[in-house]
Amino acid sequence: MQRYGSVIAVKAEKLAEYKRLHAAVWPGVLRMIKQCHIRNYSIYLRKMPDGQFYLFSYFEYVGADFPGDMAQMAADAETQRWWAVCKPCQEPLPDRAEGEWWAAAEEVFHCD
Repeated sequence: MQRYGSVIAVKAEKLAEYKRLHAAVWPGVLRMIKQCHIRNYSIYLRKMPDGQFYLFSYFEYVGADFPGDMAQMAADAETQRWWAVCKPCQEPLPDRAEGEWWAAAEEVFHCD
């Protein structure tokens, strides 16, 4: 199992919409997340001292081919529609790595 954390800004004017979307995630999107071996997926929200809202995500990957599973998810039509309604709510970090939407975060501590 591999743990992943990431961060992205959320636009203040889209915050209510983002929360509404995630209060009722589409069933096909949830199925694809599980099918792609992602477990314990959580997203947290925090307004930081700079006044910007940020989303922090955490999930555990329990599969054997992360790039393949992520490609499968990205090719899924329902997931693509979901991303199309969620992405306008988000503001990627300017220093994220090439190809990232959410910026990867380094794990510095874990306790079971």
